[in-house]
Amino acid sequence: MEIIGNPTRQEIKKAAQTLIDGHLVAFPTETVYGLGADATNETAVRRVYSVKGRPKNHPLIVHIASINHINFWVSEVSDYAIELARNFWPGPLTLIVKRSHRAKDFITGGQDNVALRVPSNNLAQSLLKEFENLGGNGIAAPSANRFRAVSPTTCEAVKEELGSYLFEQDLILNGGSSSVGVESTIVDCTNGAARILRPGAVTEEMIKIITDVQPQNFDLPKIRTSGAFESHYSPKAKVVLNGTPKKGDGFLALSSFATPTGAIRLASPTNLQAYAKELYEALRIGDRKGLKRIVALTPDGEGLALAIRDRLMKSAGSSD
Repeated sequence: MEIIGNPTRQEIKKAAQTLIDGHLVAFPTETVYGLGADATNETAVRRVYSVKGRPKNHPLIVHIASINHINFWVSEVSDYAIELARNFWPGPLTLIVKRSHRAKDFITGGQDNVALRVPSNNLAQSLLKEFENLGGNGIAAPSANRFRAVSPTTCEAVKEELGSYLFEQDLILNGGSSSVGVESTIVDCTNGAARILRPGAVTEEMIKIITDVQPQNFDLPKIRTSGAFESHYSPKAKVVLNGTPKKGDGFLALSSFATPTGAIRLASPTNLQAYAKELYEALRIGDRKGLKRIVALTPDGEGLALAIRDRLMKSAGSSD
């Protein structure tokens, strides 16, 4: 495994060729770091599942360089899905659409749909473009961590999480900290109106400007997606929501909340954007300190606050 910091264009070309050759490349996106493989190479994709310890029927998100590459992966796409793509790509939005014959079961988890995203991170964009210049059609890239563990937002977290599982030919591209910090919003676009399956930085309010949104309890078939388990994004420490920390507990909250006596402050985000960006690294810091418990105060409101609460609720789900 090689780590490349501040990669040059030649090094990005090398990373693209590494993917073409069937190896893995971890790279930054604006949301979190992804563990990438050629989305048409079953052997390479199976290695992603193996490295992560991910169930083989759990679908992956395919990353493409632009909306112009969507037709390779889809058999049909609604007008509102195209409008969402035009408004929020590149960006932290994943669209689930009807798959073409090129989107194989090893990508879709055997479902008749495929998840697509165009990341806005400059390094991710450069990698995707070089990959496509070499004949690639998309990079399957779930978060670069072990299954259900805390997602990585730095190169160091990827190395810490997966370093012992990667091969000598695999690469990690260091692009600094992810700017958003929580995974993309996932929207099901296979029916008459959009259905939000995972909240993120592209909020329901933003989506409603473009198209109708199905209510959460709408009776439609369940779709398996990334981050859908009740327990996910979990550190080794027990996560407690909205409790009172004891002496020696980690504490995570907006900066407007004072640190209780004896608690160990893990982050003091000044707003929701900072909370999302710092969330996962704060949980990792708690684990590095060997803490047994982390008390997190969840932010109120909708939009990005909803996404933060979703991640914290799931991180606490396996801590009971």
